[in-house]
Parts: sequence; C-alpha cells; structure tokens
Amino acid sequence: MTVMKKLAVAADTERLDTWVKYHKTLCASCRGTCCSLPVEVRLEDLIRLGEADEFERQEPLKQIARRLTKTGIVGHFNHKSGLFTLARRANGDCRYLDPASRLCTIYAKRPDTCRNHPQVGPRPGYCAWQPKSAS
Repeated sequence: MTVMKKLAVAADTERLDTWVKYHKTLCASCRGTCCSLPVEVRLEDLIRLGEADEFERQEPLKQIARRLTKTGIVGHFNHKSGLFTLARRANGDCRYLDPASRLCTIYAKRPDTCRNHPQVGPRPGYCAWQPKSAS
C-alpha cells in the first residue's frame, strides 16, 4: 500500500490524533498545512528575516515586540519565554507563504521553528498533512 492510499483523509490541524507520521515525501503532495500553524520565533529569527536589526539586540524585547506588532509582523509576544509569534493572514496562513504556489517565500531565511518542523511542534514526528487539492 502506498503512502498516498494510507492518507485518504486529510488531517485536522486542531486534532493531533489525525496527524500522520512524517516522511519527507509527504511535503510534495501537501498544501503546506504546517504553514497555517502559529510560528514562534526568537529575536535571532527576526534578525535573519530582516524584520529586526542587529543593533536591536541591546533593546528590551518588549520594545521590539511593540514595534513589530504595530507593523503587523508579530501577532503576540510572550514576556516570560521571550518568544514572538508571527502574525498570520486572515485565513490563518503564514505571512510568508505564497498563496498561489503554497511555497515559502523566505525558505532560505525561514525561522528555526520551520527548519525543525516536524521534529518540534505540537506532535513531534507527525504532521498535519492535507492534499494540495484541499482548501
């Protein structure tokens, strides 16, 4: 039985029990569902993305979060952990996901959270695979 036949039903991002065991071949047939999950980033990620400046390392994270929230880059800042959550489009997609191709527009500079998915995340080793034809 092929991987595709086993994946007759698309995962529900809100129900981790519907996620499938990750295998690198899944990405080619997926609509980029992981790119509709919240993305937590650190200041280093924001600097790599060009959304924050190297000089801002000296600034309080709260101040950086305030600026990036106003510009629509950050949707939330967790003061305790120092993690920023990237803002998303109205449909829940990552702001850096191309809506037509469903490919990352910043792949080479993507945040560590994205680089390490699905080894880290809500269900490590599993992904919320959905076929490209799903909407």
